Amino acid sequence: MSGKVALVFSREFAAYSFGPFHPLRPERQILTYELIKELGLLDNPNVSVLTPRMATMDELKLFHTKEYIDRVKEKSELGYGYLDYGDTPAAKGIFEASALRVGATITASKCVAEGKFTHSFNFSGGLHHARSSAAAGFCVFNDIVIAVKYLKKNFNVKKIAIVDIDAHHADGTQEAFYSDPTVLTISLHEDGRYLYPGTGFIDECGSGPGIGYSVNVPLPPETFDDAYLYAFNAVVPPLIEFFGPDIIIQQFGVDTHYTDPLTHFALTTKTYEKIAEKMHELAHKYSHNRLVVVGGGGYNPEATARSWAIAFATFLGIKLPEETPEEWRKLCEEYGVKPSKYLHDERAPELTEIRKEVVFNKVEKVVKEIRRTIWPFLF
Repeated sequence: MSGKVALVFSREFAAYSFGPFHPLRPERQILTYELIKELGLLDNPNVSVLTPRMATMDELKLFHTKEYIDRVKEKSELGYGYLDYGDTPAAKGIFEASALRVGATITASKCVAEGKFTHSFNFSGGLHHARSSAAAGFCVFNDIVIAVKYLKKNFNVKKIAIVDIDAHHADGTQEAFYSDPTVLTISLHEDGRYLYPGTGFIDECGSGPGIGYSVNVPLPPETFDDAYLYAFNAVVPPLIEFFGPDIIIQQFGVDTHYTDPLTHFALTTKTYEKIAEKMHELAHKYSHNRLVVVGGGGYNPEATARSWAIAFATFLGIKLPEETPEEWRKLCEEYGVKPSKYLHDERAPELTEIRKEVVFNKVEKVVKEIRRTIWPFLF
């Protein structure tokens, strides 16, 4: 069953840009929206496109310090330097662009909390590395943390679950709620021994009253579709059932795709469709249908656009055609991006059966360790 779904979008999302040589390419926002449009998904009577607004200073201060916000504004006006140690440049106008993305996640959260929509999707969001007083990993403001605090303050939401599938550990989000038992954070990511930010190990499981409510699933490089889905299904559904959240927020980073230039996973679009199906099901079973989806990583713009379009269609319960629209392929070429003829990946990464067995065994060990470490606190 699918209810009303909101797509939060502005062409101004593309202003969140760190320059032509930075791996976070703003054109992925436009490519995603145009693919969704060309596929006819916006013509569905259950879909509405909502225009976001910039987050206010008071909303940004729900998580970030005034000193940090002022620093971002100042450096944004100057347009040079860095907001962290070198990943996140202080591009001109980045304050406004960042505040808009936070406002978009607030818009997505508000419309679901009000009951106007069952699901919402803001693929410009998911900036999960930002700390209260620092930028990190291409993330200036943490829209996820702000949205959680906004929902708690304005809608008296008691329990919120955050499911993060980005290849990079959701360190900023984890830190914000590390001792809070009313926010369950689940992060599936590449093992921190091999990838930024070098955190997200199983023993990072919360503190004080929040112990057990911070769940990390560090997976090995070359984790492929079946291995990833095994871990996801072994961990996420039982935790969501146990927790019974009022709202689920999902960070839907797709830098786990096998073509991503920054990471080492081996996933195809098959996994994103399956995860969208499962999250849709979990929302209808356990969170009163309420699901807020934000974007995240994804550094191959073409694969990112296809993956998010597939997820959006899955939330709607719509079966897509096999081929990508011709007009969209032309747009990709205009951006200098080689387009795929088909929506779903035509092939999977080439891993030998022996290599698959090795990876799967490692994933099984991770799941067993999570059950041994986390389960006793919760079940």
